Amino acid sequence: MSTHEPAPIPRLHVNIDHVATVRQARREAFPDPVEWALRCEAAGAHGITCHLRKDRRHIQDADIHRLREVVTTLLNLECSLDDSMLTLAESSGSEAFCLVPENRLEISTEGGLDVIRETPRLRDAVPRLTEAGGAVSIFIDPDPRQLDAAAALGVPFVELHTGAYANARGAVRAAELERLTEASRHARAVGLRVNAGHGLDFENTAPIAAIEGIEELNIGFAVVARSLFDGVDRCVTDMLRLIEGARP
Repeated sequence: MSTHEPAPIPRLHVNIDHVATVRQARREAFPDPVEWALRCEAAGAHGITCHLRKDRRHIQDADIHRLREVVTTLLNLECSLDDSMLTLAESSGSEAFCLVPENRLEISTEGGLDVIRETPRLRDAVPRLTEAGGAVSIFIDPDPRQLDAAAALGVPFVELHTGAYANARGAVRAAELERLTEASRHARAVGLRVNAGHGLDFENTAPIAAIEGIEELNIGFAVVARSLFDGVDRCVTDMLRLIEGARP
């Protein structure tokens, strides 16, 4: 019998942005993304993720303050490299930060941060957020050159962008899965810890959850969309069961 410890099952962090998207469509006080976050925690989610964008299209400043008051798992704040957003992140009290690209014309984040091009700004942002007390990650495409650049900055984590995998089918998806698997291997070889997310749903998550070394999955839209029919509690527990079953 093997004496090796089994690989830890990835944690599920639920992104609550699109609950706020529905709320902002009417500028109402409901549905409340903070209440929804608490429901996710109660159903077993290991953390809550949100993205405070410069254009405030979904999450608002007040949401961050309220989330910090009530979230008891882990609060992960996604933000851009814009100086004003970094200043807000520093005072947010979040336990984790993920630096992401931001384009005002995009519907959602469309790709990983170009670490090589953004190295000068990252050299400023990473120490600022580290000193604020949070673990810093960079949302990154599964590209060895980008991973090497992230490792050179001294960040503890990267979050692999799974969008190309999620949008592909057949042989192309298989190739993207292999690319993510190799990226996880490479990241760990250069001293990085690995999370993953973007576009993951109830059909495509299990192969990502099965990748050795991935510690955390950030999943939002699919849980929000399905919960319109099935309820948030059932959707979170179903996703947890799917992730737990992905590894032997």
